[in-house]
Amino acid sequence: MHESKNINLTPFNTLALPGQAARYQKITTPEQLAAATTANEKRFILGGGSNLVLNGNFDGLILHMAIPCKRLLKEDAESFYIEAGAGENWHDFVQWTLQQGYPGLENLSLIPGTVGAAPIQNVGAYGIEVGELLHNVTAWDFEKQAFLTVDRSACRFGYRDSVFKQQGWHLSGRMAITSVVFRLPKAWVANTRYADVTQELAAQQISTPTPQDVANAIIAVRQRKLPDPAIIPNAGSFFHNPVVDHNVAHALASQNPALPCYPQPDGRVKLAAGWLIEQAGWKGKNLGPVGMYEKQALVLVNRGGATGADVRRTMAAVQADVKARFGVDLTPEPIFL
Repeated sequence: MHESKNINLTPFNTLALPGQAARYQKITTPEQLAAATTANEKRFILGGGSNLVLNGNFDGLILHMAIPCKRLLKEDAESFYIEAGAGENWHDFVQWTLQQGYPGLENLSLIPGTVGAAPIQNVGAYGIEVGELLHNVTAWDFEKQAFLTVDRSACRFGYRDSVFKQQGWHLSGRMAITSVVFRLPKAWVANTRYADVTQELAAQQISTPTPQDVANAIIAVRQRKLPDPAIIPNAGSFFHNPVVDHNVAHALASQNPALPCYPQPDGRVKLAAGWLIEQAGWKGKNLGPVGMYEKQALVLVNRGGATGADVRRTMAAVQADVKARFGVDLTPEPIFL
C-alpha cells in the first residue's frame, strides 16, 4: 500500500477548489484500513469529492475510498439484496442494478459521488431516499480497530441525515464505510409523482414506464437543470431544503402563494430552498468567482479560480438575503474541510 505526500486535492473535489493533503492513500480493499492509520491520527475519508468544500490545505491523512464491488448477495421471495463497495461510482452502480434487473434505485440516477458516501448524507431525489432501500452498512471503526455492521434502523436516517453525521463520525474520520447492502423489492412500482418526471415521460410518449424509462427521464431532467462538474465546477445542491414549523410555512405561503411546500410526517413543512434563493435574487448572480447557477438557483458554481473562502463568502451572502427576505435559515449540505 503506497502513501503519497503533499498531494494536490483540486482534482479530487468537484468544486475544483485548491488545497493540498500532507498525506494521501488510495484504499482499494477493506483490509488496507487496518494498516492505514492509528486510532488518534488526523484523517479524512474521501469519496467522490462531490459534497466537499476545501478550505485550503489539510495537514492530516486523506484516505480515498476506492473499494470496488457490485454483486447480488442473496435474494428471497420479496427482495434482492445487492452489495456495493464504498468506492463504486453511485450513478454507475444504479445503472448496473437496472441492467441486471434489480429495480428500485432508478430515481436516484445521476446523483454524483460514491456508494460509500450515500448513506452518510442519506441522499435523495424525486421521492426516494437511500435510507428507504438500505439494508445495512459495513464500516471500519478506527477507534475500536474493528469492522462493524450497522443495520438500517441503527443508521437513524433523517432528511439528509444519518447516525454518521449525528455522531460526527464523517468529520472526525472515526469510521470509514467499506460496503453497503441494499434491499430492493421485487414488487416494483414506478415512482413518478414528481411533475418533472411525469412531463418528461409524457414527452417521450411513455405511458407505462419501465425502471430504465424512469431512470432515463430523471437523467434527462437533471441534465437540463444541473451543470456538469467537468465543465462548470459545482457540488450539486448546496443548501438543504429548510424544514419549518407548520405555522411558519402557512404564514410564508399566505404571503408567497407560489412557494413550494411539502408537508412532513412530523407535521412540519419542507420548503424549496432553490425557490427561496431565486426569489432573493441569486439565480444566475455571482459574487466574485462564485455564484448560483442560472438554471437552478440551488446549485453553487465555481466560475473559475475560486477558493474555499470565496465559496464561504457567497454562501453567507445568500443565507443573509434569504433570511432578510423570508426569515428562513439555510443550512449548507457540503462538508467543509
